[in-house]
Amino acid sequence: MLFYTHNPSQFAFSKDENDFNNYISSKNGKKPTKKSLFALLGVPFDSTTTYRPGARFGPSAVREASHNFENYNLSCDCSIDSTIFDLGNVQVSHGNFKKTCSNLLETVSDLLEYDIKPIVIGGEHTISYALVKALNAYKNLNELTIVHLDAHMDIADSYMGEKYSHATVMRRIFELNPARIIQVGVRSASYEEKEFVQEMQIEYYTSAEINENLNSLLKILDLINGPVYLSIDMDVFDPCEAPSVGNPTPGGINSQQLEEIIRILALKQVVAMDIVEVAADKIGDLTSINAAKIILDFISMQGKSSLQY
Repeated sequence: MLFYTHNPSQFAFSKDENDFNNYISSKNGKKPTKKSLFALLGVPFDSTTTYRPGARFGPSAVREASHNFENYNLSCDCSIDSTIFDLGNVQVSHGNFKKTCSNLLETVSDLLEYDIKPIVIGGEHTISYALVKALNAYKNLNELTIVHLDAHMDIADSYMGEKYSHATVMRRIFELNPARIIQVGVRSASYEEKEFVQEMQIEYYTSAEINENLNSLLKILDLINGPVYLSIDMDVFDPCEAPSVGNPTPGGINSQQLEEIIRILALKQVVAMDIVEVAADKIGDLTSINAAKIILDFISMQGKSSLQY
């Protein structure tokens, strides 16, 4: 047996598919564990990318970067106490969003049936639609809050003739009728998008507002009740902290601010989350490192919550 080795193609501190299958087999007829269970999935899909390509390499890059961190989180004085299954990548059909969406939807639906929370690494932002649609099939969305961290509103009705695009994903999610959408860190939108979110009373908080008064946003997030879907486009960061994204946009938030946001959201009833638009193709890429840290921060901070879901 080999000790002191690790598999860079598997997320740090995670169990593999064999452990997952053993868990499923042992679960039959037994009560669910009180500890949070997470399944990590990669979706290497970037067919509607319109500026910098490469988001299909995101899952591999984030997994490799995750081994840069400790199990113990100094910031919140806690260690990872939850089980993470890394189930590899969902089979994608490059150039075919509908097929890829169908594969992801079925996979996530199966996980939800076992009370396992999916954490999905993209891939482009269109994949978020499949996750929210799976949640809609599992449980009505009339209580679900979508917390969307992004430089862009992504709420155009169509973009370059496409109804399903990284630039339209929140419009398609809005049409599924979640209870609430909160957009965080936005700083780029068309005039039509701004008109739409104002008319539909969709909440949005710009990166400039967050940079001026982070505590105001944290108080708003702290008041969220009910289930939450968390979607993080890595271009919410300023490009100096996340340069390898599909659409880098100056004036973003920083890693310290995002850590504070995750600290609040990790105590909420997050039922699923995604990290998307990592377009990294080299070891040590700063974007991948920040993405891996978000996932590890979220999972480790789950243990700080006194709530049981």
